[in-house]
Amino acid sequence: MDIHIRPAEPAEHSEVGDITARAYLDDGLLSGGAQDPYLGVLRDAASRAAQAELLVAVDADGTLLGTVTYAPQGSPLQDIAVPGEAEFRMLAVAHAGRGRGAGESLVRACIARARAEEGVVRLVMSTQPAMRGAHRIYERLGFVRTPGRDWEPVPGLGLFTYEKAL
Repeated sequence: MDIHIRPAEPAEHSEVGDITARAYLDDGLLSGGAQDPYLGVLRDAASRAAQAELLVAVDADGTLLGTVTYAPQGSPLQDIAVPGEAEFRMLAVAHAGRGRGAGESLVRACIARARAEEGVVRLVMSTQPAMRGAHRIYERLGFVRTPGRDWEPVPGLGLFTYEKAL
């Protein structure tokens, strides 16, 4: 499977937002379902692209398979990163891209960007405990759990954290 990772184009922002929202909804990751207030954030790919690097995984025929937001040092989209760290968020793979390596390709692209960013020594991220498939990707790529950094963005939503030394 030939998967290409590139920045999302402005004309794709709506589709990228839909892919992200659909992945979270379909996987039961939003406690409020279709009424969850976070759904609007997930759909707002244009804002992510303006504040960070919005990447997409595309197959040979141009179909969008997935997306991730890479937040370099200083990005307002960083949640847990401290100086010397980059972060990625909102990794989402469309059903058409699952099992084809799209998620792993997106994470590898974030690792490459972090390694290329001056002063970055670690790549960090947060994930829901239920995202077991994603955890396997992270661990396979050398990320380690950092329980001391686990946090709750809203009461009752506990997030695991991972980091990868670069």
